[in-house]
Amino acid sequence: MEQASAGPRRVVLDTNVLVSLYVFADSRFAPLRARIERGEWQAITNEPCFGEFRRVLGYPLFALTGVQQQGALAAYAASALQHRGAAPATAAALPYCKDRDDQKFLELARDSAADWLVTADKALLRLARRDRLRGLFRILTPEAALEEA
Repeated sequence: MEQASAGPRRVVLDTNVLVSLYVFADSRFAPLRARIERGEWQAITNEPCFGEFRRVLGYPLFALTGVQQQGALAAYAASALQHRGAAPATAAALPYCKDRDDQKFLELARDSAADWLVTADKALLRLARRDRLRGLFRILTPEAALEEA
């Protein structure tokens, strides 16, 4: 699929991808973060999606200090564009994600005219196998996004 705009590829990253990139620095996905930091890809977020990232960073499972949490948030915020617009009146209907917490990522991708929603979430990836998002955006794993870049 061709890139929708002449500028940087517009991407929405879900929380599991953000944790891999900004907490664990997953070396498999280092090229993805590098593309964002070089401006080849424009990461897009909004308050609900950024807020989820903030909440997840505080999970005891990760045992992150406040300084580590703030560092991850600041690193992502420095590269991400905050989308503040509402859904256009003519916005296309979206399929419902089985995990209602993931619906916000679909809405952000649609409302911000993203090219891709990059995720490792199984509920979102199931939606990628359907044709209902054709013409809006694609849902890709980080590996598939890197292969297409």
